[in-house]
Amino acid sequence: MIQQIVDAIFENGVFRPLKPIDDPMLEGQQVQLIVQSPESSEDILALAADVYAGLAEEEIDEIKRIALDRGDFFGDEAE
Repeated sequence: MIQQIVDAIFENGVFRPLKPIDDPMLEGQQVQLIVQSPESSEDILALAADVYAGLAEEEIDEIKRIALDRGDFFGDEAE
C-alpha cells in the first residue's frame, strides 16, 4: 500500500487536491481518505479553559509559580 498526505479543499461535494499528486493515480482508482479538519479557535479555547479543572486554588497558584520561575530556565543551576 502506498501512502501519501494530500492537502485538499472540499468544493461542490468533492475533494480537490491543492497541488499535483506525487504518485500518479489511475482514473477511477479507489482510495481511502482520512479527513482531519483543523480545530476551531473555540475548540482550542475550550481545551485551555479545562487545564485547571478540578484543581484547588493552591494547586493552580503552585503551577503558575513553577511556570513563571525562570531561575533555572536552562537546567544548569547548581543544586
